[in-house]
Amino acid sequence: MKELLFGDPLQKEEKKVEYLELIYDLIFVYIIGRNNSLLHHVENGFVSGTTFWVYILCSLAIIQIWNFSTFYINKHGRNSLRDHIALLLNMYLLYYIGEGTRLHWESFQNQYHLAWALILLNIGTQYAIELRNHKDRPVEQRSIHRMMIVLYGEALLVLAAIPIYNRTGAAMAAIPILYGLVMTFLFSDATKAELVDFPHLSERAMLYVVFTFGEMIITIASYFEGDFSLNTVYFSAMCFLIVVALFLCYELLYDHIIDREKKTTGIGYMIIHIFLIFGMNSMTASLEFMQDEAVALWPKTLFLLASFLLYFFCLFALQIYAREDRGISRKTVLPLLLVSLVFVVLMLLLRENMRLNILVSVLYAAGICLWIYRFSREKDASQRE
Repeated sequence: MKELLFGDPLQKEEKKVEYLELIYDLIFVYIIGRNNSLLHHVENGFVSGTTFWVYILCSLAIIQIWNFSTFYINKHGRNSLRDHIALLLNMYLLYYIGEGTRLHWESFQNQYHLAWALILLNIGTQYAIELRNHKDRPVEQRSIHRMMIVLYGEALLVLAAIPIYNRTGAAMAAIPILYGLVMTFLFSDATKAELVDFPHLSERAMLYVVFTFGEMIITIASYFEGDFSLNTVYFSAMCFLIVVALFLCYELLYDHIIDREKKTTGIGYMIIHIFLIFGMNSMTASLEFMQDEAVALWPKTLFLLASFLLYFFCLFALQIYAREDRGISRKTVLPLLLVSLVFVVLMLLLRENMRLNILVSVLYAAGICLWIYRFSREKDASQRE
């Protein structure tokens, strides 16, 4: 019974992604949709500054929650009954966060913050319980204490935001998010206790990316609506090719460049993924904006550009986790920067011509995808030699 509830503390088998983790991730597909729905309310040609700021904070808060859960399961999860109860409780609480993610968020901010804080306290408590399995391992105990400081500290800041908003009207959500990011980064080090099971961690991050692409695939279905005409076929095909190219870029990087056996704390890898996934969410919304005539040309063009550049910046930032022979040099990056500059200029110049605009987007995404493919093939060939 004890091992069923808490798991075997001495278990050292290779960690695999469990079925429960995949079920847990599905709730985030729902949350992604709720976050993106914030951008559906256009005023004077684009989303208001307040609504856009709420979208940013809600997206980062949710990705951060997933990040904390994944780190705990990676380091200490044993697929035990306790792990199941903790994850299922978080899934339940995430529904309240999803329900509170809406345009008129002020009426739901108590519910949102309370559910957010309880999730953080739940994860922090799992670390506290885990201390009992490391009584004779002071270094690992220090690692657990650090994560408890991060999680309990952020939870207290989230709870404090409720009375502050109710009394002053000042929204404080950015402070706990920033606290969590900064403290997690500062508390990471290269000690043995901080090392993660990187094959498991990288696979979990990949699966989250896949689920995010799933939301993107659902969203671009709007390009197939309307009369079956040459114009509809053209734009739907172009949009579909953009999504395919973006997905293949990540797939090639994950399969051929990332060293999934790397000895690492994994902190940087996951922080990069926070912003990469945020860029993907923004890309989903920006693709929807491109065919919406109610959205002004300049805002939606700049939003699409920013989403593209953030995605590819984070994608290439992951090369610090590349295999020893597959790191991308500065000399190699320069042509990519020049191509990106040309892409930005053309998108701005052609902003009023949607046919050419979307074609340039396809060529840019496909070009980088082809470059990564050739780079990985060359490395594969040299390794075989």
